[in-house]
Amino acid sequence: MHDACVMYTLIENFARQGALVMKVSIGQLAATVDKASNIEAIEKAVAEAAKAGASLIVFPEMAMWFKHGLDENFIANAEPLPGPFSSTLDSLASQHSIAIAAGMMEKVDGEVRVFNTIYVTSATGATIGKYRKMHLYDAFGLRESNIIAPSNTSAPMIFNIEGTVFGLMTCYDVRFPESARLLVDAGAEILLLPSAWTPGVRKEDHWETLVRARAIENTSYVIASNQAAPLSTGSSMIVDPMGIVVAQLMEGAETRTAEISPSRVASVRAANPCVANRRFKVNPTARVIA
Repeated sequence: MHDACVMYTLIENFARQGALVMKVSIGQLAATVDKASNIEAIEKAVAEAAKAGASLIVFPEMAMWFKHGLDENFIANAEPLPGPFSSTLDSLASQHSIAIAAGMMEKVDGEVRVFNTIYVTSATGATIGKYRKMHLYDAFGLRESNIIAPSNTSAPMIFNIEGTVFGLMTCYDVRFPESARLLVDAGAEILLLPSAWTPGVRKEDHWETLVRARAIENTSYVIASNQAAPLSTGSSMIVDPMGIVVAQLMEGAETRTAEISPSRVASVRAANPCVANRRFKVNPTARVIA
């Protein structure tokens, strides 16, 4: 009962605050093996988000090129950074004055496998950075590690837009709570989760439960941008620091813009200082996976 009262009070206070608001967009794509078609869809979504006043649009994992099943075609269609895909994102960001985060397969000289990378560019078209997926999807009958190499760094990928700190994870990373906590320890207020969540029995339930759990336990926003059905589950969402779903998409390709407030993070963390109250920190140590 006490928690419910606190939640109600926070919502009421937030409504009266007139706090600084930032608009963010999710571009839920139905990406294919046709890169040109994917770029067209991205360009349309970016224009729509910019028109709505968004400061950032988040696209899914593997937005550049995507198909059912994990095979060597992902390697054949990978691109370097910088490369054609990232340069296109830079141009779109600059043209529409909006930051962009989108997933791609990254080719690196000397690597047999590729990296599953999220590339981020600023509203001026300048590279902000990249995040290479840490936890590979060797689960539910698939083995991502056959074609994709894991990130070789435990350093958290955080960046700043308009004074707000964002942190990056990718898809399967959400099943590992320490991934989000590492970002929050580094200062992240908003967690981005580009994904291509594989369909399956109760997988939609897993998706929403995990996204909301990461928001609640870290008192952070989570912006989870997923590939559309049928190759993925869709249901992209924006969840606030209390675990309230601010926006949620259906199964198909769609762009959605919503308002978030960095001060919402501060007010929730003041009322529920669970991150500050914990007795253990995340200290990453590399672990060999067989």
